[in-house]
Amino acid sequence: MKQLSKTKVTVRLRRAEDRKEWYVYIESYPVQISGKKTPQRIREYLNRSVTTVEWDKKRTARTDSTGTKTYKPKRNDNGVIICKSENDREVMLYADGIRKLRQREYDNVDLYSDSENLLIGQKEKSQKNFIEYFGKVASKRHGKNSSSILINWERTIEFLKNFAGDELMFSQIDNKMAEGFKNFLLSAPCGGNKKGTISNNTAATYFSIFKAALKQAFIDGYLLVDLSSKIKGIPEQDSRREYLTIEELNMLVATSCERDVLKRAALFSALTGLRHSDIQKLRWKEISIENNVVRLNFTQKKTKGVEYTPISQQAFQLCGEPRQPEQFVFEDLPNPSWISRPLKKWIEKAEIKKNITFHCFRHTFATLQLSNGTDIYTVSKMLGHTNVKTTQVYAKIVDEKKTKASEAIQLAFLKNKSE
Repeated sequence: MKQLSKTKVTVRLRRAEDRKEWYVYIESYPVQISGKKTPQRIREYLNRSVTTVEWDKKRTARTDSTGTKTYKPKRNDNGVIICKSENDREVMLYADGIRKLRQREYDNVDLYSDSENLLIGQKEKSQKNFIEYFGKVASKRHGKNSSSILINWERTIEFLKNFAGDELMFSQIDNKMAEGFKNFLLSAPCGGNKKGTISNNTAATYFSIFKAALKQAFIDGYLLVDLSSKIKGIPEQDSRREYLTIEELNMLVATSCERDVLKRAALFSALTGLRHSDIQKLRWKEISIENNVVRLNFTQKKTKGVEYTPISQQAFQLCGEPRQPEQFVFEDLPNPSWISRPLKKWIEKAEIKKNITFHCFRHTFATLQLSNGTDIYTVSKMLGHTNVKTTQVYAKIVDEKKTKASEAIQLAFLKNKSE
C-alpha cells in the first residue's frame, strides 16, 4: 500500500520587529523535496499583515529568557484565525483560501498513482524541444572527443533546423518525420562556398547521428518508442580511397615542401598509419625506445583507444631531434583547414596527378601493408580500428590491384590462338 506524505498546511503569523503587526504566511510540513534526505518545512508569505488578532491566553506559544510569554491566536471552528477588525478578518479568510488550495495540491500529489505521474511526466517531456536536447547530447557525448566528431553532430543539427525550424517538439517526431528528414539530407545543399549537394555517404553519416540522438531520447524517456530501431539508415556507397604507391612516396621524399613539418608529418603518416589529429598532438614523452625498438604510447584522439604501436627507424628519423617530454614532436603542424594549399603545391611539384589529402597517407599505409602481405587483423590493430570490418575496405583495393596484376602478363601465342 502506498504511504501518504501527511503534509499539513497551516496559516501562521510572524510579528514585525518594530511594531505591533503580524505578517501572515502559509506553512507546509512535512514536505519531501528531491535531493533532500529529511522532510522540509516550506513557508510562503502572502504579502498581507494584521493588527487586531485575538490571542488565546490559555495556550502559551513560548516563553523567552525574560519570562515574557507569547500566546497562540484564537481560531474558530473552521480553524480560521479570529481578528477584531473587518479588514483583518478578510485577510484571514483570504489566507485560509490559499491554505485550502495548497492542501489540495499536496493531497492530490499523494493520490496520483505511479502510472499517472509517469504519464504527466511524459506529457511534459513531449513538449520539450528536441533540437535543444540534441545539442546537449552532442556536448555531453562528444565535448571531449575530436573536433571532427563534434562538428558532424553540429552539422546534423544545422540540417535538422533547415528541415524543421528552430523548434521541433518531441511530440512531432514519428516515422513520417524521420523519413522526411532522410529524404531532405539526400538532396541537401553543401552550404558555405561549396556548390552542389552533400554526398550520399555524408548524408548517411548525418542520418546515423540523428538516429543516435533518437536512441538517446528513448533511453532518457523523451520518446515512448525506440524509433531509431524502426528507421532504416541511408546505405553507404563504396567510395574510392586514394593512396600513393611506393614510387610516388619516393617522389615526394625527393621533392621539397614549403612547410617541412608538413612533409615530415605526411611521410610519418604513410609509415605509421596515424591520423593527422594523433600526429598533431604527439609528444616526445609518448615515444619510447626498448631494445632498439621504437614505440608510441598514446591515446587516439578520435576513438580514445590506448595504443602501444611499434614504428620503423625511418618513421623515428622523421620525428627529428628529441626534445623535452612535454613538447610536441611535430611542432607547428597546421590544422587540417590550413594544410590543403601547401599540400596540393607539394603534390603537384612532385608531378603526382592524384587528388591527395593528408588522410590519403593513412590510406597509403593500410594499402601498402596489405599489398606486402601483412594480415588484415594486424593492419586493423595498427590503424587503431575497433572493428576489422572498417579495415576491409582497404582489402578491396588490394584485390583490385591483384586483378589488374593477373592480366598484366599476356602471352602472344595465346592471343593469336583464336585467329
